[in-house]
Amino acid sequence: MSASPVPNEHLQWAREAHSRDGRPIIELLQERLGDSNADVVARLAAIFRIPALSLDEARPLRPAFDAVPYTDARRRSCAALRGSDGTLLVALGDPYDAATQDWIEENVRDRFAYRLSHPLDIAAYLALQEEGLRAMDQIGASPELDSGAREPAQDLSLEIINETQSPVVKLVSSTLHDALKVGASDVHLETSPSGVVIKYRIDGVLSVVRTVDGVELADQIVSRVKVMAQLDISERRLPQDGRFRARSNGREVDFRVSIMPSVFGEDAVVRILDKRALSDQLRGLTLEQLGLEPKTVKALRRLSTEPHGMLLVTGPTGSGKTTTLYAVISEINNGLEKIVTIEDPVEYQLPGVLQIPVNEKKGLTFAIGLRSILRHDPDRIMVGEIRDPETAEIAVQAALTGHLVYTTVHANNVFDVIGRFMHMGVDTFNFVSALNAVMAQRLVRVNCLECAAEAQPGEELLEVSGLSPADRKAYLFKRGRGCAGCRGTGYRGRKAIAELLLVDDELRELIVARKPTRILKEAARAGGMTSLREAALELVRRGETTLEEINRVTSATG
Repeated sequence: MSASPVPNEHLQWAREAHSRDGRPIIELLQERLGDSNADVVARLAAIFRIPALSLDEARPLRPAFDAVPYTDARRRSCAALRGSDGTLLVALGDPYDAATQDWIEENVRDRFAYRLSHPLDIAAYLALQEEGLRAMDQIGASPELDSGAREPAQDLSLEIINETQSPVVKLVSSTLHDALKVGASDVHLETSPSGVVIKYRIDGVLSVVRTVDGVELADQIVSRVKVMAQLDISERRLPQDGRFRARSNGREVDFRVSIMPSVFGEDAVVRILDKRALSDQLRGLTLEQLGLEPKTVKALRRLSTEPHGMLLVTGPTGSGKTTTLYAVISEINNGLEKIVTIEDPVEYQLPGVLQIPVNEKKGLTFAIGLRSILRHDPDRIMVGEIRDPETAEIAVQAALTGHLVYTTVHANNVFDVIGRFMHMGVDTFNFVSALNAVMAQRLVRVNCLECAAEAQPGEELLEVSGLSPADRKAYLFKRGRGCAGCRGTGYRGRKAIAELLLVDDELRELIVARKPTRILKEAARAGGMTSLREAALELVRRGETTLEEINRVTSATG
């Protein structure tokens, strides 16, 4: 059955809207018609007499980045592909973009045939190509980049995207701008013997977005980041930390920079602190939105209303500890109690809450700030992180003297937290007397709803995951194939999993008696504690994530 044609009045409207705001005509038509991606492509394919090419049809075809380089393909929403017989196809994302077609006709030397694809399908296909993501050879070939010129320091309110004559500044600015657009939490600039590899951390996983050839160029790129963060560009042997603020799409974004010397030069990691995006994410945040199990949510709500004591949340960097505490505070923040936080940095402004940013250069540390908070008549206190014995001791004393303390600490699981405080020299009896509960948390990527399909794991994966072939009947194994919505990864979004240890009198006695961890685990399990691994396997059982993903974030033996 052939696709129905696009009414002329819709085409005319789309052309006029395109001339006004520059949005792609195919995107405008899809909104006007209410069609799916496949339907709008089928209609346009009939008009232009160009065969349609879906993402599923494109998967087995090899990318031809020699014909259309990756950077041009991404910028122009087109892709060159080769079939098994060597036939060259060029997929267009917008058949009305005459400039792109002129560029293709001029630059593609081999004979080729046009195909029509949805722009999101082209973006997903490009994301699926490992080699394509490494192709950035054009930048390395630019003679301007080898001039050795470095930009002078600029204001912290520097526009991320601005017109500049320096390709290095353009590259760094566009890298940060693109990272913001795709929702990356960090940008990694890793030097290699031949240049620099640029990676984004998205949903907790690193992915290569481009490589740039040239050792001198790699040095200039890292130097540019150091200049933006007002660091010493002449110091190349010691680690450096800094921060800067830039503007993108009309909003200010904070960036934290860490420079580390390596065998090939210097590596840089830029942490993105987009407060407005976080504000949008956290507005009206509740514990249910984190994806935690109902039993855990119910227990956390009860713990958040205790009159005193300490609630500890533990996990690695980027596991959502602070977001969980923000959710707890948002739910109990009714204006009737004084809530004070001390954080490094303050990632999101909570209305009606006194939030204090740590400033170690000025002498305001967690310990000093916490001492001052206790004189400010608080009811509830959030300590962003316990890093040292002094802060740990003050937090415990605050919990023992009528305050409810929420805090985080870095540890692998709930039982390691106990050893961590003992190692800091905190009195064991005081610590367990103050402690109400410890929650260990991780973030797990979930399958993309648009492309997830049943996919049975192999025998080896089952064995590595601690499962047997007999378990297949009890699990709904699913996996995302990769589509436009998930950028070809098969995952879209993350959920929190947790193990919550409620500290009762029996556990307090065991801890004070310094019983082995095995005994503590048995007592916790008898009390109904669900381990991180069990919580992760439950997501797999419901088809929400994969065994590979839970093996990445949890231990099969823990």
